[in-house]
Amino acid sequence: MRKSQIMRKTAETDISLSLTLDGKGMYDVKSGSGFFDHMLEQLAKHGAFDLALSCDGDVNVDFHHSAEDVGICLGKALSEALGDKRGICRYGSCILPMDEALVLCALDLSGRAHLNFDVAFPPEYKVGDLDTELIKEFFAAFARSAAATVHFKLLYGDNVHHIAEAVFKAFGRALREACSVDAARADVLPSTKGTL
Repeated sequence: MRKSQIMRKTAETDISLSLTLDGKGMYDVKSGSGFFDHMLEQLAKHGAFDLALSCDGDVNVDFHHSAEDVGICLGKALSEALGDKRGICRYGSCILPMDEALVLCALDLSGRAHLNFDVAFPPEYKVGDLDTELIKEFFAAFARSAAATVHFKLLYGDNVHHIAEAVFKAFGRALREACSVDAARADVLPSTKGTL
């Protein structure tokens, strides 16, 4: 089984995260934000990953440190669970509708960290208890920690809840595709460089 467990404790957060890539979409998520929990649950369900998360963060300040540090831990867990990445498809993409919203996510488990987040939320806007600007912070931390290239584009939409949910669902589905094993090339590293 491709899985990993990450423990990370700082002066700002205390996080335990476990990830099983070849899972069933099961989740037990307690981030400290109800809406962020809902988004991570969507990621797990649509990625068919098993995800358990406990985050005790300094939410008395705000949720920024928690969102960023969860992204760091998820990226590390993914990297550990993939190992040398031999046999994976490497690339994944999804165009996902959520009612009136349509979001594109494309990613490459390339070993190179980059995030392009072309999703505009209203400034200083919350959906549920989450500042929407923290969605980008979460994905930036993930991309750095996983050494992945991740692109998002909002094609259209106006309901902020729908847009945010489409982002996480599309990411889960694209990540599932990228992590999947190509049975015909199970022993092949998908790079001419010889490393990822």
